[in-house]
Amino acid sequence: MPRAFAIFAHPDDIEFVAAGTLLLLRERGYEIHYMNLADGCCGSTVHGREELAHLRTEEARTACAVAGAVFHPPIAHDLNIFYDRPTLARLAAVVRDVSPEIVLTHSPVDYMEDHTNTCRLAVTATFARGMPNFPTDPPRPPVDGPATVYHAQPHGNCDPMGSPIVPTHFVDVGQVMPTKTAMLACHQTQKLWLDQSQGLDSYLHAMQESAREIGRQSGHFEFAEGWRRHLHLGFCPADTDPLATALGDHCRRRA
Repeated sequence: MPRAFAIFAHPDDIEFVAAGTLLLLRERGYEIHYMNLADGCCGSTVHGREELAHLRTEEARTACAVAGAVFHPPIAHDLNIFYDRPTLARLAAVVRDVSPEIVLTHSPVDYMEDHTNTCRLAVTATFARGMPNFPTDPPRPPVDGPATVYHAQPHGNCDPMGSPIVPTHFVDVGQVMPTKTAMLACHQTQKLWLDQSQGLDSYLHAMQESAREIGRQSGHFEFAEGWRRHLHLGFCPADTDPLATALGDHCRRRA
């Protein structure tokens, strides 16, 4: 069974920009894997760090179960995702355990450093999957085979300087929007925090409107998630595009 691995920064990041694609890949026979590098410990004005980290990790587990995915626990605290050797060694061990054909992760540029550092870690951990002389923590043997990396849309669909980021791949997530929304709704601590600061169910509406905007950009779909394929060098053959191949008519590529 082929495997797809979503590697993102915080609990609820996957639900916002990647869950629909994961769900469609599962329908196409992929085993799907779900990992947030951080435990969400800073995302509240009500709960303490340890309590919140526990709550948000359990919410992520629940959302992962809704998707029918394999859960991988976090390895860092919020704002402590750094591109360093210890973190890379830990993530590389997980990547070797999963041995994915598709890796979904953040945009190389985004509005906060946890996102961009997660992207760098995911890319390098995938690049090092077959290097026997790169030690992982815990030790894991290298794995062979192509792995294709895809980058999600950054928050607000623009880079930190406000320049638009346009996907090359548009994935039609209309049929899985109810499940994608149900997954996001599992993150009740975020609902409380964002309801207080932004209005009732704002996070659900924001996710849906973001998917609608990508759908408008596609020119074909009502709701979509956007992706850009990482350069193939060191990862897979030049003509490999497993996301488009697996999803068929549910994925349209920008000319």
